[in-house]
Amino acid sequence: MHDMNFLQDMLVLFALGIFTVVIFHRVNLPPVLGFLLTGLLCGPYGFKLVENIHEVEALAELGVVLLLFTIGIEFSFEKLKKMRHFLLIGGSLQVLGTIAATAVIGGLFGLALNVAIFLGMLVSLSSTVLVVRLLQHRNQMTGGHGTASVGIMVFQDLCIVPMVLAVPFLGGTELDMTKILLITGKSVAFVIVAVVLARYMVPWLLDHVANTRKREAFVLSVMLLCLGTGYATSQVGLSLALGAFLAGLVISESKYSHQAFSDILPFREVFNFLVFVSIGMMFDARTLLAEPWLIAWCLVLLVLIKAAITAGIAFGFGYSLRVAVMTGFTLAQVSEFSFVLAKQGLAEKVWDASANQVFLAVAILSMAVTPGVWAIGERVAKLLERVLPDRWVGGRRATPADTGQVLEGHVIIVGYGISGRTLARVLTDVNTPHIVVEQDPDLVRVGQAAKEPIFYGDAASQSVLEHAGIGTAKLIAITTIDARSAARTAALARGLNPNVQVIARARMLDEVDPLLKAGAHEVVPEELAGSVEMFARVLTNLQVPDPVVESCIDHVHKDWAGTYPPTILGFVKSNKKEGEEK
Repeated sequence: MHDMNFLQDMLVLFALGIFTVVIFHRVNLPPVLGFLLTGLLCGPYGFKLVENIHEVEALAELGVVLLLFTIGIEFSFEKLKKMRHFLLIGGSLQVLGTIAATAVIGGLFGLALNVAIFLGMLVSLSSTVLVVRLLQHRNQMTGGHGTASVGIMVFQDLCIVPMVLAVPFLGGTELDMTKILLITGKSVAFVIVAVVLARYMVPWLLDHVANTRKREAFVLSVMLLCLGTGYATSQVGLSLALGAFLAGLVISESKYSHQAFSDILPFREVFNFLVFVSIGMMFDARTLLAEPWLIAWCLVLLVLIKAAITAGIAFGFGYSLRVAVMTGFTLAQVSEFSFVLAKQGLAEKVWDASANQVFLAVAILSMAVTPGVWAIGERVAKLLERVLPDRWVGGRRATPADTGQVLEGHVIIVGYGISGRTLARVLTDVNTPHIVVEQDPDLVRVGQAAKEPIFYGDAASQSVLEHAGIGTAKLIAITTIDARSAARTAALARGLNPNVQVIARARMLDEVDPLLKAGAHEVVPEELAGSVEMFARVLTNLQVPDPVVESCIDHVHKDWAGTYPPTILGFVKSNKKEGEEK
């Protein structure tokens, strides 16, 4: 019965979640706000539609883990290395600066020093889940403020462990330096060992799994790496999410990164939904009625302090004024990890339940208003760009948006078999830009050895096609022999870019119609092309005159003309003529 109750709770959450997302989409608001509202309505302070709140919270933790894992895949060691100074120095300045500013303001309002420092720790962290979702929603993950924001949030995640250790001390417990040094040493040692082992073990493991060509095994391997690394880091005092981020960084260096990202994406979307639902469940709307002005002032101060400190740091590190301002307003909210710290502070008697509820109200509202704050940040950035001198506006640092090269008007080749390799070689000869997507790791290695722009992935996946640049591609050539996969790829490609031309390969004639219905503009059927080539060669070897051979080919075309479009038959005929001319 318990299991059925939990299933009923999940059905209620999913149904209400769909409803709120549709409504929020109609009024042009991000879906995460609908998720928060779903949690508020279903939680203990709402209509109490969900009973198994702790189970939902447990699943929400997986959502945070999967999110950090995908961030690690998108981020990569190379990006981390390039911005290491900003990550370490800029991140530490942001965290320490926010704690100091909050402590000073808290002292002015009569808060005890330990409470003011604790509050500063809570508000210094920003919501990784929310920020990444919004950056992805606006396709700004790789932009200047996107990478700067992620860099600071990575450092914030590193700070969670020392903050957890500091909470008992703020509550009056005597500081145990031996314990702190022991945990710190274990943590550093684990990170070094994990990264070194992963550099060698992960490629070996994924090579063997990918060679089986079983997607189930590949998905399970990716999940094992993600959750296993997270669990291992939690055993040495680090967070699950940080371990998952490290696992993502390791996979990002392999040729399997795009497929791993694609396979983990559906799981992440479901569990991330539960993250925001669980946060919404914590919110007691009655607190707003009890302390409306206090909460409003705290919210305004929170946004302004974090935005100003973060923007100042980013600008000081050479980012342009616009990127710095957008980074500040992007991180001007409280993190989901702050709720965990707040709960620990309550247990350690750093503050009482009423102060905790006010903090929860301000924190959740800061997340809810983030899209609006973001819009304000864009207007502030534009205003400052107009009124300030040019030498103040431009930055010294080149951002990905400034230096990245975008593939445009290119051809996407799906499959690197004989057909794909031949097409890639011909496109290279005629100086046509192209990129190859292949699922066979051995063929990927062959393509890499030939200096082809090739990567491992299933082209029937949206994220894989997006990485191949489907939005700006001129044509996609599907050379694989799996008709179902080809049909899915054709339909997805047309859905992502209605203007892209789709040419697909089919082995049998009965595969042509499904491919055309799926969205292919032209289909090359091997069975028909092979039959024409066969009888043409037979007749030629029998010394039948060329005009008679051509007449036979025309006759076959007329026979099939009522069944298949002229583009297919014309392609077969033109290929035959070209072959004879050569």
